[in-house]
Amino acid sequence: MSERVELFTDGACRGNPGPGGWGVVLRFQDSEKELYGGEVETTNNRMEMTAVIRGLEALSRDCVVDVTTDSQYVKNGITQWIHGWKRNGWRTAANKPVKNDDLWRQLEQAAARHQVTWHWVKGHAGHPENERADRLANRGIDDLGT
Repeated sequence: MSERVELFTDGACRGNPGPGGWGVVLRFQDSEKELYGGEVETTNNRMEMTAVIRGLEALSRDCVVDVTTDSQYVKNGITQWIHGWKRNGWRTAANKPVKNDDLWRQLEQAAARHQVTWHWVKGHAGHPENERADRLANRGIDDLGT
């Protein structure tokens, strides 16, 4: 795993739940690729997670990946909370089912192929790639035509 890739991800939702979108800026050396999509009825957290999953799945080979997200939910969930959830049979400390466990499982599987380092940035604070990912996520909603 010598190739280093950067993923900048964001999710958006108009209403929560409501129509949502996800966006990814993927950077490898001097090349960039933009990915985005949307769902008619979803939540902001699901779109934040979907952005990272789609970005990681777009990589054709194992890589060293820097994932930058503005979602504490995603970063803390995949780096800290998931271990307890798995140990507890996908139940929270309060013994309730983990929300979005389907996506947590997908995210864990997508990340397992790579050597991932997770970074958090404050959303809507002028980080150029985060702002681009946000615009892509909103384009995903706009393309739904809702």
